[in-house]
Amino acid sequence: MEELAKRDVPYERMEIDWEEAVEYYRKEGNEYKLEILEEIKGEPITFYRQGNFTDLCRGPHIPSTGKIKAPKILGVAGAYWRGDARNKMLTRVYGISFPKRSLLEEFLKMREEAQKRDHRRLGKQLGIFFISPNVGPGLPMWLPRGTVLRRTLENFLRQEQLKRGYQEVITPHIGKLELYITSGHYPYYADSQFPPMELEGESYLLKPMNCPHHHQIYASQPRSYRDLPLRLAEFGTVYRYEQSGELSGLTRVRGFTQDDAHIYCTVEQVKEEIRNVVELTQYVMSIFGLEVTTRLSFRDENEEKYGGDIRLWERAQREIQEVAEEMGLEYFIGIGEAAFYGPKIDFIVRDVLGRQWQMGTVQVDYVMPERFQLEYIGADNQKHRPVIIHRAPFGSFERFVAILIEHFAGNFPFWLAPVQVRVLPISDHHISYAQQVVDQLTAAGFRVELDDRNERISRKIAESEQQKIPFALIIGDKEVESATVAVREHRVGDHGQKMLDEVVRWFTELNQPKPVTVQL
Repeated sequence: MEELAKRDVPYERMEIDWEEAVEYYRKEGNEYKLEILEEIKGEPITFYRQGNFTDLCRGPHIPSTGKIKAPKILGVAGAYWRGDARNKMLTRVYGISFPKRSLLEEFLKMREEAQKRDHRRLGKQLGIFFISPNVGPGLPMWLPRGTVLRRTLENFLRQEQLKRGYQEVITPHIGKLELYITSGHYPYYADSQFPPMELEGESYLLKPMNCPHHHQIYASQPRSYRDLPLRLAEFGTVYRYEQSGELSGLTRVRGFTQDDAHIYCTVEQVKEEIRNVVELTQYVMSIFGLEVTTRLSFRDENEEKYGGDIRLWERAQREIQEVAEEMGLEYFIGIGEAAFYGPKIDFIVRDVLGRQWQMGTVQVDYVMPERFQLEYIGADNQKHRPVIIHRAPFGSFERFVAILIEHFAGNFPFWLAPVQVRVLPISDHHISYAQQVVDQLTAAGFRVELDDRNERISRKIAESEQQKIPFALIIGDKEVESATVAVREHRVGDHGQKMLDEVVRWFTELNQPKPVTVQL
């Protein structure tokens, strides 16, 4: 690659007839390119030539190899043709190039850091989750510490939602197939759903989303304009059939829990509700030190991709953009990125490594109220359709936890850490007082462990550090005699002896979620 770059060989684009392309690869005996050509018959066929190498490619390319300054081969791996295990195994080469050597070196540094922070490795080390082949790929199970982490996140968001007038609901994991046919999710997303189940002559589906269930709750009783906005929230588990080759730890799974909510409101309330959801999402992401950028996802001209009245779409897109302007959001517009039932605001967060992740969404929906015949009685005593706003700040707990593990490198803020404090008695003589310390801290609401093993204190401290527990309290003769504890903070070091009341006040302050800035 470097030799070609030095020679500055130009790339030449050539448009040729489909038959000529087929003949070219038939002579070469290239079954793979012939298969591709069959699939793109009728489309423009382009070859690219670089020196004595010619290849079928849609392009575009850089003008010449001289533009390549800092290439790097990242890895080589086996890959089945078209990702299908029934096909032949080929070799896939992973590579990258940067216009400057310094940029490549920065990338490699960040890549190494990302490998150290890989949530799959840290998730195992910290006891967060595991995936059993006996349960199935893409179906993670939360271990005790991971469950504490997830419940802490749930409780944090639950309290924020309660402050903002949300009501929590719980819906089943399955529903009748007709429910998803009415919503349009089936067969629209049939390829990414588990197949229907036949029970007593009726078809059921593992729910791929929570929306239709919430619509049933809305329709379960008459509604008045005085009842709106109605904000229904659920930590609802959904199931989607992702291809096995696309599954990865917690970031791509087949069963995941969304922090889902649906707001049913009048047309006049739409903009204010969007504003409130955006503010909630911004606040939530600031707590974790995640920078947020915003994409307004609008429809394109392919009418077959979308449902509903084009006039309502245009109104919803206008309202979303007006809110973004009024709030001073930095945004860009993604044409063709809308959901099939409405435009949306997508929140893209940047983690400490500079990687971007698409997280929560706010979707304005005029389509589902029509499909489900949702109504409310207005001030004019007439029936009207509500507007639905779909929102999920985290997106899914699985993916969000994966991002947090890598963002914090497992060094969670005190309030979020599965184990906040580990008490380390130096010898058996100190266990009784250490247990008293554990009991007092537990009674004060902290998550505490006692390490009463017959191990050297240096090893206990080292293992507490490896488990990334925010604080270790060391108990020896001096601490027992003075009724104190020796405080050691993870990644910081010793704080010396402190009275337990002082420690409780300190930990109580740390236990409140506050916006943080995360640095490498």
